[in-house]
Amino acid sequence: MALRKKEENVATKVALGSAIAGVAGYLAGLLTAPKSGKQTRKEIAKTAGSIKDDTEDQLQNLNTELKELIKTTKVKTVALSSTARAEFNEAVVKAKDAQNKSAQVLKAAKAGEASDPDLNKAVKQARQAIKNLSKYLKS
Repeated sequence: MALRKKEENVATKVALGSAIAGVAGYLAGLLTAPKSGKQTRKEIAKTAGSIKDDTEDQLQNLNTELKELIKTTKVKTVALSSTARAEFNEAVVKAKDAQNKSAQVLKAAKAGEASDPDLNKAVKQARQAIKNLSKYLKS
């Protein structure tokens, strides 16, 4: 299971890196192309919308991954010592909080009420929660 998660994380990183590189190349081409300012601004706005949609998709995937990890962690709780259990329970609480926040931000984004910094913060928090829970699930 841990190997599958590592493979998914690598795939996610590669996809995200490719998307960022593609957007950067696209913007560089736009900015150096002999188009009118109006056309260039229109294309940049379209690309920005695409980036926001990609971030929303990524947040949705992270939210789903957190939900699955939380279910899996409940099973492993019994095997932990009391000190480790307290740390583990704290990680689970943070993961649930990250999942709830990511769901709220996703809902707001779909309603057009979330900003890019909100989306990025939710993605960062969800990734950290996944990292923390994964640490306990490797054993």
